Amino acid sequence: MAVPATLYTDPARWEREMEMIFHRLPLLMALSVEMPNPGDYKAMYAMGKPLLLTRTQDGTVKAFWNVCTHRGGRLAEDGRGNCKRFSCIYHGWTFSNDGRLLAIADRAKFGDLDTAELGLTELPCAERAGLIFVTLTPGLATDIDAFLGGILPDLEQCGLDKWHYVGSREIFGANWKVAYDGYLEGYHFAAAHPDTINARTFSNVMHFEAFGPHMRTAYAQRAIDQLKNAPKEKWGEMENQGYDFVRTLFPNVSIFLAPEIGQISQLFPGPTPDRNRTILHFVTARPPATDEDRETVEQMVNFLRNVVNDEDYALGLKVQKGLESGAIDKVLFGRNERGNQLFHKYVDYYVNADPTAPEPTL
Repeated sequence: MAVPATLYTDPARWEREMEMIFHRLPLLMALSVEMPNPGDYKAMYAMGKPLLLTRTQDGTVKAFWNVCTHRGGRLAEDGRGNCKRFSCIYHGWTFSNDGRLLAIADRAKFGDLDTAELGLTELPCAERAGLIFVTLTPGLATDIDAFLGGILPDLEQCGLDKWHYVGSREIFGANWKVAYDGYLEGYHFAAAHPDTINARTFSNVMHFEAFGPHMRTAYAQRAIDQLKNAPKEKWGEMENQGYDFVRTLFPNVSIFLAPEIGQISQLFPGPTPDRNRTILHFVTARPPATDEDRETVEQMVNFLRNVVNDEDYALGLKVQKGLESGAIDKVLFGRNERGNQLFHKYVDYYVNADPTAPEPTL
């Protein structure tokens, strides 16, 4: 399969992808374990937009623009915390964590208005399988169950809502598709990761399963021989015992879970077509019990961050320069890169928005 090289560099194409994909589809914005309790919140920027995620008293998660409806002041600084009310830093207007405008500073002098119409701007938000999704267009109808489709039961059995949140690392790379291409295949393991991933996992040995635009890809470990000791019908239940799964959620999430640690990669395009910002979230199946455990987890976090940043993303930046040089007019994906093929078919599917076009298949 050939993809025009300009699809990685053309500003007009990038803008269309932002409009039709990143502002219309549900995007992972947080893990449930980042904000598990009533009153918890997370403030962040995504796609250049200020977001405020809150967990209300009944346990529901809501999403708003982190912007006061008076004159655009900010309500919460980036980060996480616990707060039932938010006051604007500019004039002190106060909002509840369910978005209602509660108080106007010096209201008698301000004048009459209907506070019910001046709540925070709410965004479509849904929580499933320990993951919190937001659509960056207010009022846009979103069916998260239909979007996740067949991969939802697999995500639910992972039990991410019960894992322990360790923390995150922020890294920067090339065009979002250059970066995401690397999450979709193991063909590059031997060349790009000779002393890291390739030491654990065979290069170019993969099995792909598709659930609409989402995928679960199996990678054979060098210890795959241990599967011989189990009945074949049980192999699918033996994740991390001879093989690993990487789950990818279109358009920008990769999930790798192992008994020792899990990494959830959250990729945001921009601010320009040739760049992306990626948040690497790290979780463990249970909280570290001792200082030694915490040190071990920290070492694993740094190792995984360095693999992605120093090997994958550093290489991706060089690929970006190669594509921008005009030296090649197309990018090729072989039959062993089926995940990449499906991904690019779905990018075109959503960008073109042709209601008569059939949905892509693996």
